Amino acid sequence: MDGLRLIVGLGNPGPEHARTRHNAGFRFADAVAERFGGRFGVEAKLFGETARVDIGGRPVWLLKPATFMNLSGKSVLAAQRFWKIEPEQTLVVHDELDLPPGVARLKFDGGHGGQNGLRDIMRLLGHGRFHRLRIGIGHPGSKDKVTPWVLGRAGTDDDILTGRAIDDALDVLPLAVSGNFMDAMTRLHTPRGQGPEARGQ
Repeated sequence: MDGLRLIVGLGNPGPEHARTRHNAGFRFADAVAERFGGRFGVEAKLFGETARVDIGGRPVWLLKPATFMNLSGKSVLAAQRFWKIEPEQTLVVHDELDLPPGVARLKFDGGHGGQNGLRDIMRLLGHGRFHRLRIGIGHPGSKDKVTPWVLGRAGTDDDILTGRAIDDALDVLPLAVSGNFMDAMTRLHTPRGQGPEARGQ
């Protein structure tokens, strides 16, 4: 399978949404730019902010849609068309209610699980055949608390755990970019301290 050429971080624009749970995707995109030396700039025709980085010798575009979460697809499709990038070469990074803070998981294809950014991207693409990086934010316990939960800021402990999950995902990103998704998943999904390094293999 092809490697990654586009990494999309999902979130809501504006300072009032910064560091909210729903903006885990933006946070990841910013972390990628920081680690791999990219700078975001506004790209009006792509309805978002973009940056270009080099990961393991491969050029990768970063995108943060400026459309608000539930209209993310407009920006994603514009970027894919403009840079001639296939959905299968795209990684969409989003917050995930079904994973606890501190956990990040890679997957390919699947449903949207109620995540409005994914829902809009899939509506416009007509399918879900793209890679996802799911960053756990935990679940508030009942459905009627979900909206204030995702739009709220995490407490200190959860915020630290989210930062750790993002670091873990950054560590395996060069593998995913090169198309080595199985190794990236194996490394990311193995609990800390149980990987081959810890076992002396």
